Amino acid sequence: MFTGIVEDLGKVKAIKSATNSMQLTIESRKILEDVHLGDSIAVNGVCLTVISFSNSQFTVDVMPESVKATNIQSLQIGQYVNLERAMPANGRFGGHFVSGHVDGTGVILRKRKIANAVYVDIGISRELSKFCMLKGSVTIDGISLTIFDVKPTQLTVSLIPHTFDLTLLGIKKEHDVVNIENDLLGKYVINHLERKQENSTITMDFLNENGF
Repeated sequence: MFTGIVEDLGKVKAIKSATNSMQLTIESRKILEDVHLGDSIAVNGVCLTVISFSNSQFTVDVMPESVKATNIQSLQIGQYVNLERAMPANGRFGGHFVSGHVDGTGVILRKRKIANAVYVDIGISRELSKFCMLKGSVTIDGISLTIFDVKPTQLTVSLIPHTFDLTLLGIKKEHDVVNIENDLLGKYVINHLERKQENSTITMDFLNENGF
């Protein structure tokens, strides 16, 4: 489990590509301060497992589903990635519940500066959009962000200067692909309602009719 508070920008040092899978070696001294074999690290929001490490870099395997569903497949040597270690049980919870299981990808449509913030419009599918809520949470490339506008195929988030300067979203440009993880709690609620269990009277229509 993660919180979406990026700890470091790591640098891709090596890529081994197989038919449908990958192995990445990433440089980051901060992330390695207390790393162990088998630890989970979010790489651009994708939960990956450490299979080896040194004092300056670590290696993870990327299985076919993660290659297919995320922007990991387009990484190149020398590029930077957002990194976050799994949340310790006694740690601060600064973002929101992030599983590291990416739901899909989006495309940066526009970035614009307003006062001390940078607003980012991201094109997404209708399937992802249905889980988005105004002022709700979303994870973009592993960053916990608040949704400030949502349309059927677009969402807008705002970056404070700290997030802009210290994460990959400050570097990325229009047309770049980003990983999207929708709010975990919202997904559970919608999934439950869409199943329309026989013994339950709580449905989407019921909630709409009663002002929710």
